[in-house]
Amino acid sequence: MSATGSPATVLGLRQAADQEASTLPPLMLAAEQLARTVQMGFHGKRRAGMGEEFWQYRPMHAGDEARFVDWRRSGRSDAQFVREREWQLAQTLHLWVDDAASMRFTGMETGRAARPEKGARARLLALALAILSVRSGERVGLTGALVNPKPGRGQIMTLAQMMSQAGEVDDYGIPETSAVRAQSKVVFLSDFLGDPQRMAESLRRLSGRGVTGVMLQVLDPVEEDFPFDGRTIFESMSGSLRHETRKAGDLRERYRLRLAERRDRLAQMAHAAGWQFGTHHTGETAQAALLWLHSALERGR
Repeated sequence: MSATGSPATVLGLRQAADQEASTLPPLMLAAEQLARTVQMGFHGKRRAGMGEEFWQYRPMHAGDEARFVDWRRSGRSDAQFVREREWQLAQTLHLWVDDAASMRFTGMETGRAARPEKGARARLLALALAILSVRSGERVGLTGALVNPKPGRGQIMTLAQMMSQAGEVDDYGIPETSAVRAQSKVVFLSDFLGDPQRMAESLRRLSGRGVTGVMLQVLDPVEEDFPFDGRTIFESMSGSLRHETRKAGDLRERYRLRLAERRDRLAQMAHAAGWQFGTHHTGETAQAALLWLHSALERGR
């Protein structure tokens, strides 16, 4: 048999691959590309004090690497089995991506290079992190009950489809955490511009169940710099809030102070719950944010 195959066979395979790729949400393709730029790790698996002792066999899932297959055990049945060691025990990661109206904001100026909406960047980071986690054998799902944590590439497809759906109409979002499992890990991606008290209550409930995690604040550079002067009309993304001023520049220092105070409060809330907190601007590279998320999960284990 030829290693390359006939021209007709190669063309057929290419057409099949193109057809399969065309059915994937654009978010999925972008997240796959982003995930490839980050070295795959085993966050949540390298537990201190645990060694190489054999733990158990489990059926092979989509996304498992062939190097973990125990071929001797697999040869005794029709299925393939993975030989897990203590440091390979699967962990559970829950994701919450704020899809409220405020996350649709982008301060991109006309004629400038494209800058994504906050929500688009948050979804990209969440799905890329999910891809890395699934490749490490972890179970990944959402914090709500719509997508329970599961391993495998099929779960990534489900997450991509859910994240590609239309968002909420409310200005600011609060995570639904009723489905988060005890002792699991959670990642929140949001601008965290809503009621901080409600977020603090969510963190307290989760930390009381042994849940650790990461909060990544996603902001547009305009929201950080406040480059407005003169007559300006500020309006929330849903249109429910509106403020007009003739001297926007006079608000700059007060705005920046309030934003810094909110960030300090969020960081203190995260610290009290045993979580990590960071900020990412959509004008920065997604790779840097994904690396930070990956490292933050490592530090929080």
